[in-house]
Amino acid sequence: MTAKPTIAIIGAGIGGLALAAFLHRAGANVEVYEQATQFQRVGAGIQMSPNAIRVLRSLGLEQGLRQRAFQPRSWDNRVWDTGERLSELNFADAESRYGAPYLLMHRADLHAALFSAVPAHLIAFNKKLTGLDRNGASIDLRFADQTRATVDAVIGADGVHSIVREVLLGPERPRFTGRVAHRTVFPTALMRDFALDNCTKWWGPDRHIVTYPVTASGDETYFVTSVPDPSWDVESWSAAGDMEEVRLAFAGFHDDVQRVLAASPQVHKWALFERDPLPRWAFGPIVLLGDACHPMTPYMAQGGASALEDAAILARCLDNVNDVEAAFRRYEATRLERTARLQLTSRENTWGKRAIDPGWVYGYDVWQTPVAASGAAPGVAS
Repeated sequence: MTAKPTIAIIGAGIGGLALAAFLHRAGANVEVYEQATQFQRVGAGIQMSPNAIRVLRSLGLEQGLRQRAFQPRSWDNRVWDTGERLSELNFADAESRYGAPYLLMHRADLHAALFSAVPAHLIAFNKKLTGLDRNGASIDLRFADQTRATVDAVIGADGVHSIVREVLLGPERPRFTGRVAHRTVFPTALMRDFALDNCTKWWGPDRHIVTYPVTASGDETYFVTSVPDPSWDVESWSAAGDMEEVRLAFAGFHDDVQRVLAASPQVHKWALFERDPLPRWAFGPIVLLGDACHPMTPYMAQGGASALEDAAILARCLDNVNDVEAAFRRYEATRLERTARLQLTSRENTWGKRAIDPGWVYGYDVWQTPVAASGAAPGVAS
């Protein structure tokens, strides 16, 4: 392997871009391959909890996102029809308790911020990976446009349907949960004299809806649902949904929910998939990151946050080392236990329904967490 190994990141999502930014700043030889031809502003919100903000802070992105994002006073959990409060995750003192704020934002604003942190020439678009081959000390990448690349190491940050994962572990469809989500962002002005002023999860007997503003001014509103629908297993973030279907699914819910749904002009629909925690992510000079290795249901709002945590820990493991394989093993051992706990806890879909202490999630600090020693078993840090 060369003195400065060439590292390919497959996928320019949240985790892939964050890792590319960290590695570039550290002087690493990094290249990002993204299958999309360009980035699009898909209507979606995202919650960035304090554990994620710490990562964004280190990339110099926190202040810009604070200016654009909505800062909620709490995450309220309420009964679907009466509005009775079940519990509250209080964020009024998030910075004093966890060292960073809790922010709600448009996913595209987060993605644009991360994209700005990576030099444009490091990202190659329209590069859909079709396969990879070990060739001695190097790895040959093959893309759908018939091009190839040769690198020393590969990081699969290519999502729940990861090609890198499939190459390593064989074909394996993620498990369909039998549930679908609807989501969209729309102008708050469409609700006329009504606007949301907080993040709220409305808990129904077998479904829920989460609503919140995604801008500091509150001029854009977001909602996301989870509804049983075992017949629809399309995993696409941009598939069109039917607002009348959504309104019917939430008939009888609280008036605040009805106002949101009545004003929304359109919606996207996608199926919810999951996988069981993996026993390993690192395979020599190839490793997985984010949804490629620990996809989780969105019920804790930790999918994007955990990908950012991955990026920071992996960057720490790779800092000033030439033994990429050892670095990948250290990263795996450091992250396996936490991500498995997040996956399994999120799967239960009880987060916030009753009083909880969220400190183990929001208080996690990627820069203070001990990194595992080389060759250590998962969860054994030095």
